[in-house]
Amino acid sequence: MADPWHTADFRPPAGLANRHVQTLLPRFLPRPAVRTRQEILELPDGDFVELAWAHPAPPRADAPILVLFHGLEGSIDSPYARSLLNAAARLGWRAVLMHFRGCGEHTNRLPRAYHSGDTADARWLIDQLSQRYPHAMKVAAGVSLGGNMLAKLVAEQGGNGLDLAGAIVISAPLDLAACADTLSQGFARVYERHLLASLKRKMSPRLARDELPLAIGAEELASLGSLRAYDDAVTAPLHGFDGAEDYYRRASAGPLLAGVSLPMLVLHADDDPFMPPALLGRFPTPSAAVRVELTRHGGHVGFVEWRDGRPSSWLARRVARQLEAWAAPDGLATWPYDRPISRSDS
Repeated sequence: MADPWHTADFRPPAGLANRHVQTLLPRFLPRPAVRTRQEILELPDGDFVELAWAHPAPPRADAPILVLFHGLEGSIDSPYARSLLNAAARLGWRAVLMHFRGCGEHTNRLPRAYHSGDTADARWLIDQLSQRYPHAMKVAAGVSLGGNMLAKLVAEQGGNGLDLAGAIVISAPLDLAACADTLSQGFARVYERHLLASLKRKMSPRLARDELPLAIGAEELASLGSLRAYDDAVTAPLHGFDGAEDYYRRASAGPLLAGVSLPMLVLHADDDPFMPPALLGRFPTPSAAVRVELTRHGGHVGFVEWRDGRPSSWLARRVARQLEAWAAPDGLATWPYDRPISRSDS
């Protein structure tokens, strides 16, 4: 059985290896000027998601497709989103980002939101793409929350259950309880407060309009001091879970990696401030279809390197290499790099 554990070739620039510098730096770097075309995709339950397509699209109907799923409270404006769409488009791929419900320009219709284990909308989108572009190779990439969701979807559906040739999982909180605890400690509280503020801004007016079947009011929402408290009071009851612990247990994708049968690349920095150290070592050994590339540095969806005389996104470069490899003849049987590491290094 092939060893799934590998050392990524990411190297941070001198003086920029700190986990928080890597996490925050992408917000201050120039982003590719990617033009997008918006689409409203209607869902079977009467709600919708907003799609952002890189524009112009390839003229060939069989051009390969990259489907991107963003992180918690992310969008097309997230630093990584345009970089990854641009990387795919430059290779001649059709590239699209799916906004989770309520993360685009419009509030979703139904009394619900989205969460880390919410795979149904992604599955619907992939099925729709299969009907529109039956002869196109399709690869999905998920970032942070979107990465956990994607890993869970792939594990649940099996190798033949999705029209996907491969999946890329980036900086994913594969143990939701442990990651929630990590975010409530030290400097990570800065990130937690930022995410909480965004979640509350969306939920507060919906509570005021009495749109949500929740037992809390606007004042109680404002007083929630952690993501765990928010998930216990909002995310869990809104989506049928019996509290935050039940949600974290049922939605975490880490324990499912051993059953993945679709080619999957997992990119993870061991200094990610959103997650405990050695996160991947908490789970059973991933299946032979999974390749885990670990870095000592990189922060949370950071991975900023020095290239061509300026700071640049190693993440976009690594994803582009993987797309090229998978699009090549017999590409799904190979990986661009092979530098095994021991499990203890994870």
